[in-house]
Amino acid sequence: MSLVELIAQADERGLAASGLACLDRCVPLLGGDDEVLRPLWASLVDGSEWTAGLEKARGALGPAQAGEDEAEQLAHRMLDAAPAERTAEEIRAWADACSVASLRIHRLLDPAAGGGSPADEPETGRAGGDTDASPLVAAELRRQVVVLELLAEHGPNGLRRALDVSVEGRRVLQAVVSRRARSRG
Repeated sequence: MSLVELIAQADERGLAASGLACLDRCVPLLGGDDEVLRPLWASLVDGSEWTAGLEKARGALGPAQAGEDEAEQLAHRMLDAAPAERTAEEIRAWADACSVASLRIHRLLDPAAGGGSPADEPETGRAGGDTDASPLVAAELRRQVVVLELLAEHGPNGLRRALDVSVEGRRVLQAVVSRRARSRG
């Protein structure tokens, strides 16, 4: 099943986990640590209200700064667009936007991709079509699919494994961000 189909069929918890996982993997661009989004993950596990955790994360990661590159801007937009209330309609729109933004971020940061991409490449991969995705983008696409499949198959019990998938992706992106910072001097 394609990523677009998985998002369309996901329940509110799966959508929230999908959007949160995309944001979580991009936290290195925002200067955040591994714990900054933990309260949001915890709210998905126990069903608690997530507004306070969201505000705390926004405070810790700060607002967008002048001079940010496109990848950093996209990551801030994901955080800023997170809905305060986890209604299915708002979460679905956010999860879908996070999916596209995260794929674009990975495309921009992948040295094998050269930073550019055709405008429709993320949509082609998300819809399950053939794409010449670079390795970083292909791995991100797989992670997004795995997170949604875990939640669809295991419900709340899949959250721990979804978090593990996200942590793995965050570490990969952290390495890319560190390498990029070193090359910039």
